Amino acid sequence: MPSKSIEERFPALAVCPPALAWLRMRADFGLAPRTVDAYGRGLAEYLAFCNAQSVSVVDAGRDHVARFVRELTDRPSRRPELLPFAPSPPRLANATIQQRLTAVRLFYDYLVEEGLRVTSPVGRGRYTPGACLGTARHGLVPRYVHLPWIPNEDGWAAILAIAAAEPIRNRTMLAFAYDAGLRREELCALRTDDIDPARRMLRVRAEATKSRRERIVPYSAPAGELLRAYLAHRAEFSSARGPLFLSESRRNPAEPITPWTWSKVVRRIALAAGEPRFGTHTLRHLCLTDLARAGWEVHAIATFAGHRSTATTLRYIHLSGRDLAAKLAAGMAQLHERRIALLAATPMGMA
Repeated sequence: MPSKSIEERFPALAVCPPALAWLRMRADFGLAPRTVDAYGRGLAEYLAFCNAQSVSVVDAGRDHVARFVRELTDRPSRRPELLPFAPSPPRLANATIQQRLTAVRLFYDYLVEEGLRVTSPVGRGRYTPGACLGTARHGLVPRYVHLPWIPNEDGWAAILAIAAAEPIRNRTMLAFAYDAGLRREELCALRTDDIDPARRMLRVRAEATKSRRERIVPYSAPAGELLRAYLAHRAEFSSARGPLFLSESRRNPAEPITPWTWSKVVRRIALAAGEPRFGTHTLRHLCLTDLARAGWEVHAIATFAGHRSTATTLRYIHLSGRDLAAKLAAGMAQLHERRIALLAATPMGMA
């Protein structure tokens, strides 16, 4: 089935030629499909807001953008179960708001470049070194950087208990997603010729990665056993080389499994285990955190994960608590020694 056009996916953009032209251009420049979809959703929401305000999106001013920001920050979350510690009622996640505003800002940059506006109504936040607090310019909305969420041992045990009853394909996919720290798209894009069973290595193709960088990563012996069992099962309904993980539904048998189908599988497992925050990316978070706990250096983890910047990788080092625990242990050892030395000292006049 051919993929839908931008007009079909975002009908709100079809009535605004500049918006449609901008999103098409971003797609033509090779932007990742998920990013194009995110920009399309964000811009469609902004167009709907401007329409409700009876203002042309091309002529909107900073006051309209400010009202849109207020609407976003006041909007309740559609998935409150994923924000158990948020104020009541839970609002949109900070990352979602930032994503929406990025689409609006880039769209207005385009309008300025095309001569349709003189200036953009969306300011760019920037930090001025040495400036006093309150004098530096910031973004429209404060940006919060949260550590990735991973389940505790009880939560992980619950996930594994439910996963144990899953079909061999799903168990193999779960094992590879964790073992190799794969993103959802990377997992679903694996092909039969990407696997090297002799060396227990797999290739993650550049076109499937977020950074557009190919990498080779290992997988464990238990994952290899699951893979052998799955390949024997796969041969019962398809002997063709190509996509590794195939759909077994009646609607599209032997077709490549889609990221959306895989998300539904993981979502079903998460709800059955009583861990609604668990998602396809959680397996990657858990893998990288475990590598940090095991003492891997930050550059090694970054290479394994395919991160462009080690700043992203450092989040998993912090989440593991490895460095802080080591410093705490060293500090407590020195403090302990000093206290013991004081107790062992003989007070004057008591010898």
